[in-house]
Amino acid sequence: TKCESGCVCADGLYENLDGRCVPAEECPCEYGGLAYRKGEQIQTECEICTCTKGKWKCVQKSVCSSTCNLYGEGHINTFDGQRFVFDGNCEYILAMDGCSVNRPVSSFKIVTENVICGKSGVTCSRSISIYLGNLTFVLRDETFTVSGVNPGVRYNVKKNALHLMFDIIIPGKYNMTLIWNKHMNFFIKISRETQETICGLCGNYNGNMKDDFETRSKYVASNELEFVNSWKENPLCGDVYFVVDPCSKNPYRKAWAEKTCSVINSQVFSACHNKVNRMPYYEACVRDSCGCDIGGDCECMCDAIAVYAMACLDKGICIDWRTPEFCPVYCEYYN
Repeated sequence: TKCESGCVCADGLYENLDGRCVPAEECPCEYGGLAYRKGEQIQTECEICTCTKGKWKCVQKSVCSSTCNLYGEGHINTFDGQRFVFDGNCEYILAMDGCSVNRPVSSFKIVTENVICGKSGVTCSRSISIYLGNLTFVLRDETFTVSGVNPGVRYNVKKNALHLMFDIIIPGKYNMTLIWNKHMNFFIKISRETQETICGLCGNYNGNMKDDFETRSKYVASNELEFVNSWKENPLCGDVYFVVDPCSKNPYRKAWAEKTCSVINSQVFSACHNKVNRMPYYEACVRDSCGCDIGGDCECMCDAIAVYAMACLDKGICIDWRTPEFCPVYCEYYN
């Protein structure tokens, strides 16, 4: 309705993020607050997306994978993205197949054993058992043992300063990558060649987080504690009735926990803030740092921050957050 002074692009040209006028073919695409040039690609676990004329064109991958995380004092992110936390002093089934009534035969089962690691009653995942028919891996005390054989399973174990990694192939069924940081964090990444039902604390992996609290009895629990109790490996273990808030039990630790965990909200991780929601990781870090009150408190805090760093890495953002003074890795000692 009125004229305004200024510059506009000529017909057929568009302003890019640098303020230059370019043809539509040269338009950049945006994802997570970052600009990508024409032809650049980003990848998720299920899609490959290419920047074309300012828009993302995505192609579904032939094999799609998903990851379940168990970290810190009982935090779980399921395959479908549901989050919850529990404090149970027992063995729990993280993931297994053979859950359907029609096909009750299981080709794998992953079990976590929790032990109390704080005076307030919080628990830490300390031992992981992986059952593959007659082949068993036990991850405990920063190392692992193998027993039995299963000629139908191929596996490879890799080590680095921070992690033990297991690549497991069950031909015709699953490709699994299991990553353990030798302490409290455990990641299960699965791609499957069948639509076999999966169940356990990691959820049913059907793409719908709303029904992830499916119990062993095949109904959706009304709350997470009812769900957790249904997946006890040993039914004689006591049920969990409430979730401890360690910061309310240890208020003197809360200020320290909030200060040290604030690195997640700082400039150090700024490149990742638009790609991965940091608040659940920050809250988990504060909770764990309050709870680890009988030794290993810095280890709990560092492990919690490392989970956010790994989530950033999954989105292609590598954060160099460790320093000699903050959560160091003593590689030089061995050189």
